[in-house]
Amino acid sequence: MPESAEQPARLTSDLRDAAYRWIADDPEAGTRDELQDVLARAMGGESAAVADLEDRMSGPLSFGTAGLRGPVRAGANGMNTAVVVRTTAGVAQWLTDSGHAGALVVVGRDARHGSDRFAVAAAEVLTAAGFAVSMLPAPLPTPLLAFAVGHLGAAAGIQITASHNPPADNGYKLYDHTGAQIVPPADRRIEAAIEAAPAATAVPRAQGATTVDVLDAYVRAASALATGSARDVRVAATALHGVGADVLEATLRQAGFTDIHLVEAQRAPDADFPTVAFPNPEEPGATDLLLELADEVGADVAIALDPDADRCALGVPGRDGTWRMLRGDDTGVLLGEHVLSAVPGETPESPLVATTIVSSSMLESIAAAHGARYAETLTGFKWLARAGDGLVFAYEEALGVCVAPELVHDKDGISAAVVACDLVATLKAQGRTPLDVLDELAVRHGVYLTDQVSLRITDLAARAELMAGLRADPPSTLAGVEVAAEDLLPDADVLRLRGDGVRVVFRPSGTEPKLKTYLEVTEPPPGEAGRLAEARERAGERLAALRADLERRFAGAGAGQAP
Repeated sequence: MPESAEQPARLTSDLRDAAYRWIADDPEAGTRDELQDVLARAMGGESAAVADLEDRMSGPLSFGTAGLRGPVRAGANGMNTAVVVRTTAGVAQWLTDSGHAGALVVVGRDARHGSDRFAVAAAEVLTAAGFAVSMLPAPLPTPLLAFAVGHLGAAAGIQITASHNPPADNGYKLYDHTGAQIVPPADRRIEAAIEAAPAATAVPRAQGATTVDVLDAYVRAASALATGSARDVRVAATALHGVGADVLEATLRQAGFTDIHLVEAQRAPDADFPTVAFPNPEEPGATDLLLELADEVGADVAIALDPDADRCALGVPGRDGTWRMLRGDDTGVLLGEHVLSAVPGETPESPLVATTIVSSSMLESIAAAHGARYAETLTGFKWLARAGDGLVFAYEEALGVCVAPELVHDKDGISAAVVACDLVATLKAQGRTPLDVLDELAVRHGVYLTDQVSLRITDLAARAELMAGLRADPPSTLAGVEVAAEDLLPDADVLRLRGDGVRVVFRPSGTEPKLKTYLEVTEPPPGEAGRLAEARERAGERLAALRADLERRFAGAGAGQAP
């Protein structure tokens, strides 16, 4: 056999024994049988089954600040009841160690595969551990779980969801007593407690959780965020087969926006997400049905929620009548300007707005114009929610928006949609559109263009080596502009390069085998509308040059590049 020929995978005794132990400790018959079948095929010499078994047992799933995410399947490296039981035992221990023994914990879920049984398992573990447990009554958006934590004064909240991950996945998201996602070192303490937990079959479980309904309270509070007097706006919307459609419609109607048209093919929750290749509004093609509906009904705004409704994407008609989705940064500055415009003039302290280090920095200029404070945080809403006192608005470029931190201390696509409709209705009454506002902001604050280059590197050691190389010898110029490097270690694995009108941020993804590179170029305010097109053209050329420069530097470094 030639040396280059690939050897067939073989089942080792260690892998076989690990699988046997997992099967013995799995409390659920269905996943025991599932793993037993894979093991039997692997023992029979089936190479694909050996590889499958190796992947399933390569875990455990890592518990981070975003909780757990993984495919629904048997084994240590999957989302299943055994993993949820041991994870919740670790969470219960962490809560007890943090002084919250016996406190209230709220449990919610979306409509993905396994969500119902995982939520019940989590509630039973917490109940047996002595906590008061309240479960939301049905599959509901993640923002309602975050709202419930604050509304009920709970010590924590657990939402079973994988947000906009592929259909095969599910996850486990944890909120602390502030109603925000956890931050270090809580994640490390919880992971240690999970490791110390007994086998899933030995973790006590008990019934007794109560049901709590916070939907009406949430709808009342979120609908009140529409503070303008105009209500004449036609809305096209989609929930992308997630759990947001009914809550979105109810909230918009209570706010007075009644001309609502939903993409019916995507309205009902469907864990298989049959009409989209990837259930994320950012993905190409995901909002095609929405934009078709918007054009068909003559809508003023199109709204796409991700499956757990914590992200909100906006679509608008162009001046040529062609619909397009706005980038997350466009949505962020539009809503940020709108929120700041509505803040009362007399306040004890100036309001605070925040975004992340990889989002557009235009919000800083907008804040200054309103006499507001501005903060930049690391990526993730767990940091944005903690940006500081007086926070009135926060957003991240990946479609996460928080328009009412006192309501939901996290991103919330539904309340963001209410404020977006308030803005569009107000503009329509004035004979203006969101694109007009974006033009006006660019004239006053300058042109800010952003882009992203993602380098796929399946070998995580190679990715770390590439980051180490960038740190050791960072570029001194990019697209002809001198840049200086700023290393954010040890706080974050981030390297930032900045120069005159140029910013580049390198960051390894925490959820995908990618090195993500975020680009921004800026042009000074043109001062008058007649010079805006020229300024945008210059910025576009500079952004293209910056992207090309980075792609040349990365050529051959990874398994592929994607915008």
